[in-house]
Amino acid sequence: MVPYTAVIPGTDVKYEMVPIPGGKFKMGSPDAEAGRDATEGPQFEVTIDPFWMGKYEITWAEYKSYMNMYPILKSFQIRNMRAVTDDNRSLAITAPTELYDPSFTFEKGEDPRQPAVTMTQYAARQYTKWLSGMTNLHFRLPTEAEWEYACRAGTTTAYHFGDDAEQLGDYAWFYPNAEETTHPVGQKKPNPWGLYDMHGNVAEWTLDQLLDDGFKRFGGKSLKAADAVVWPVKEWPRVARGGHWDDDAEQCRCASRLGSNDPEWKANDPNFPLSPWWFTDDPARGVGFRIVRPLRPIAKDDLVRCWEPDVETVKYDVESRLQEGRGVLGLTGPDLPNAIKALKDSE
Repeated sequence: MVPYTAVIPGTDVKYEMVPIPGGKFKMGSPDAEAGRDATEGPQFEVTIDPFWMGKYEITWAEYKSYMNMYPILKSFQIRNMRAVTDDNRSLAITAPTELYDPSFTFEKGEDPRQPAVTMTQYAARQYTKWLSGMTNLHFRLPTEAEWEYACRAGTTTAYHFGDDAEQLGDYAWFYPNAEETTHPVGQKKPNPWGLYDMHGNVAEWTLDQLLDDGFKRFGGKSLKAADAVVWPVKEWPRVARGGHWDDDAEQCRCASRLGSNDPEWKANDPNFPLSPWWFTDDPARGVGFRIVRPLRPIAKDDLVRCWEPDVETVKYDVESRLQEGRGVLGLTGPDLPNAIKALKDSE
């Protein structure tokens, strides 16, 4: 495994992937760690297989390439092109609808190198499905165990650089130095494995649900990463990791966990059903994501769990939007860039 840089097909937007070696680590924080929350324990051992991880958080340049799919897929739909059928539905994605209030999402900026924010976990997962189809590779969000393992990078301290929070400003944008905004990725020092902004800037979605009793079901066990995932059975809370620009130092620790709260994070969404793609309220401007690519292709059953709506409320919101014409469903795939070019040439 080696680091590599690739271009999102059909664009000039690059993304960089860093190899993460396999190994074992203790997940969660020890009882004595300063700032520890009860949901960070009890600690347990996890064995991680090798994977690639995004060197940076997904930027607006990358995410807007996906956002641009909304009018394109609408055009395909109007022209009865690239129709979604029962036979090809597994290749279909939903593109995020246009922002209800762009001034909220973009108030902190939309520089191409700033991390993208305010997308729901479902939208982040659909991004990984879209990119997977375009590249013929498998991308997904990290599991919570993979994220913490990559953040720690072989360390056992509160931060990947040690326990001294006074040093955090060298590695992270957080409340004392961020000036109440996100910053372009990669401006601070990386962790030992070459990953930037694992602390601060934006908190990053994982695949897991946050349980009230933390890791109680795993306490004292030694598990493979696949067995340590808490697959969601409720719409929220889902776990974001790493802390963000408006967080204090203790919320940016390796083990710190942020649980989503959909009713509060969508309080100003005027639509019904509420958007499955966007949040309208803080702290959503502090939530983004980065991607992983497993060394081995993802099993078919796991692809569904990694990419598709996973609980009835999300399924209802997505289907209702599609039926009302406020959402769009279309096919991804390696042929999509050429199909888009042909569409534009015909207009």
